Amino acid sequence: MIKDDKQLAYSQEWAEKFAEANRKLRANEEKRLKDPDGWQLIQDSNDALRQKLVDEIVEYEMLAAHNPNEPITLQVECMNKISNLLIKARIAFKITPKELAALCGHTEEQIKLFEDKDYQNATFLDFLAVSDALGVEIIDGKFIAKMDEFYLKRLEAIRQTASINAELQTAS
Repeated sequence: MIKDDKQLAYSQEWAEKFAEANRKLRANEEKRLKDPDGWQLIQDSNDALRQKLVDEIVEYEMLAAHNPNEPITLQVECMNKISNLLIKARIAFKITPKELAALCGHTEEQIKLFEDKDYQNATFLDFLAVSDALGVEIIDGKFIAKMDEFYLKRLEAIRQTASINAELQTAS
C-alpha cells in the first residue's frame, strides 16, 4: 500500500521500469526463440508486478483526490489488513501524521511508526483512538470513514495554530 507522495513517486518509477523491461524483452527475438518458456515467464512476472504497482497507484491517487469533507467507503483485501483502513482514511481526509497525532494524543513519530509497521506495534487502545479520530465505522457491512464535528473542529484549530506558528517563524 502506498502511504505518501514519496512512495507514490517510487512506485510510478518502478512501474515504468517493469514496462520498459518488457518492451526490451519483446524486442529480443533471439531470447524468445532460444527460451520461449523463460521469455514468457519473465514477461508475465514483470506484467504482474507492474499491475500490482499500478493498482496501488490508482488507489492512492483516488484517496488523494477524495473530498475530505465527504464520507468515504473503504475496502481491505482481507481482515488482517484492517489497519490499512486507518491509513487510507488519513490520506482521504488529507490529514498529516502530525495532525493525526495531535488529534489522538500521540506524537508524530508514534503515528509514523504505527503506519510504517501497519499498526502491528500499536496497542488496541492506540488503534481505537486513531479509528475514532478518523471516524472509521462498520455500517451495513461496509467500512465507512466520516470525521465527526468534534474532530473536525479540533483539526481546524490544529491547522490554525500551525499556520500562526509558521507566520511567526517567517516574521522573525
